[in-house]
Amino acid sequence: MTDALTPPRRRAPSVSTGSRNVATASRSAARWPAVGGVVAGPLFLAAGIVQGFTRDGFHFARNAISQLALGEAGWVQTASFVLTGALLIAGGTGLRRALRGGPGGTWGPAMVGVFGVSFWAAAAFPADAGAGFPAGAPEATVMSGHGAAHMAAGMIGYLALCAAFVVLTRPLTARGLRGWAAASRVVTVAVLAGFMASAASVLAFTAGAGLGLLWLSAVTARLAAAPADR
Repeated sequence: MTDALTPPRRRAPSVSTGSRNVATASRSAARWPAVGGVVAGPLFLAAGIVQGFTRDGFHFARNAISQLALGEAGWVQTASFVLTGALLIAGGTGLRRALRGGPGGTWGPAMVGVFGVSFWAAAAFPADAGAGFPAGAPEATVMSGHGAAHMAAGMIGYLALCAAFVVLTRPLTARGLRGWAAASRVVTVAVLAGFMASAASVLAFTAGAGLGLLWLSAVTARLAAAPADR
């Protein structure tokens, strides 16, 4: 009889349910900005490849993609630099949200942001003509002030990218993605090797830089997919 007169009690939401809702909201908030980091590399490379095969005098074995910013159609590559920089900075913001409070949550995204800014600097300070591009340019390259600034921006940017890969091995390892962490270390070495070989082989630098851009896309997508796995 007493049980019949006792009002029903409402169950309070479980802690696990509340945590799940917070994790879902965090995942959603991190995912959209991170999309920028996922698409930045493939878009930049696709734009460079299409231009490289359609611009007169350009040869991937002799010319760097950054030289496509020269000549009458150079505005296309300049726009590609600006857009890629913006997408990378957005990607760094998404990673910061995804990794907030966890390993690598500060310096990894910050290094991705520095990498993004280096693309803006590359747009502001174009590379020097040379190696027959633009069409009619001499084979020898004469270093100018803006060309030196362009090279410095590239060096800083790709060193920041390598630093980001090293730092991001921590959250990858924390999530049990040891294979991804090991691959990040290998890619770091490959990007550095391509950069160091740039004086002897432009194609080696292009390959190393392209690998770095594509791996950043993959790592950003993987980490942003489950930011609450801490």
